[in-house]
Amino acid sequence: MKKILLIAVIASLFVGCTRNAVTGRRQLNLVSETQLQAQAVSEYQSFLSTSKVINTTGSRDAEMVKRVGNRVATAITNYYGTQGKADVLAGYQWEFNLVNEPQVNAWCMPGGKVVVYSGLLPVTQNEAALAVVMGHEICHAVAKHGNERMSQGLIAQGIEVVGNIALQNNAKYSNLFNSIYAPGVQIGALLPNGRNQEYEADHFGLLFCAMAGYNPQEAVNFWKRMAAANANTQKPPELLSTHPLDENRIARIEAYMPEALSYYKPIGK
Repeated sequence: MKKILLIAVIASLFVGCTRNAVTGRRQLNLVSETQLQAQAVSEYQSFLSTSKVINTTGSRDAEMVKRVGNRVATAITNYYGTQGKADVLAGYQWEFNLVNEPQVNAWCMPGGKVVVYSGLLPVTQNEAALAVVMGHEICHAVAKHGNERMSQGLIAQGIEVVGNIALQNNAKYSNLFNSIYAPGVQIGALLPNGRNQEYEADHFGLLFCAMAGYNPQEAVNFWKRMAAANANTQKPPELLSTHPLDENRIARIEAYMPEALSYYKPIGK
């Protein structure tokens, strides 16, 4: 039985390792994206029903979140459409909501379900910085980072996964989904992911921000403000952390900047 399970796990590694259409990196994706999106819709609606969602009526901040989100989403959709990669966003039904909570946080689930917490806005301070954050979080979704982490978790547990997984009918897989995506388990500032995934989200999120007409150079100022806001927070060494050190992140962002600026055309020009 153990040999059969080992063979199944090895086989799933070969079957599930594909080249990501966004990043170009080979990654493990064993879970059906369609089913992840369906699970995300359910989790998103459940979260909104128990949260303090700020209505756009009379709220400039809520209007800003929807405006920035829609511009970034439109830019991404147009870009991948012209690249012949429209299937990157297959099944996406974008939603953007501002939630009245003090966390300095934002996230995007598979299928384009986005939440920004009001506690983030004093740190972003302007639309361009908010676009940087939303581009970053959206990249986590479109680059299938959560799917990758879920797949790694499945392999680590020694579970045979060679086809579609009935997430909604299997408590084990559903719990694993929640451990990756559910808002209730997200800690820290921005969605926790591996350092390589964080750098990818910084890189392509910066491009998405620029494509939407927002100045990507605001990313440097934003991350400096984030670093200052967390200056008194004790952090583990980078080797033991899911996130890069602030100074390393900022250095990478500065290195990405020439490419991002090549996509930048200010709104209205």
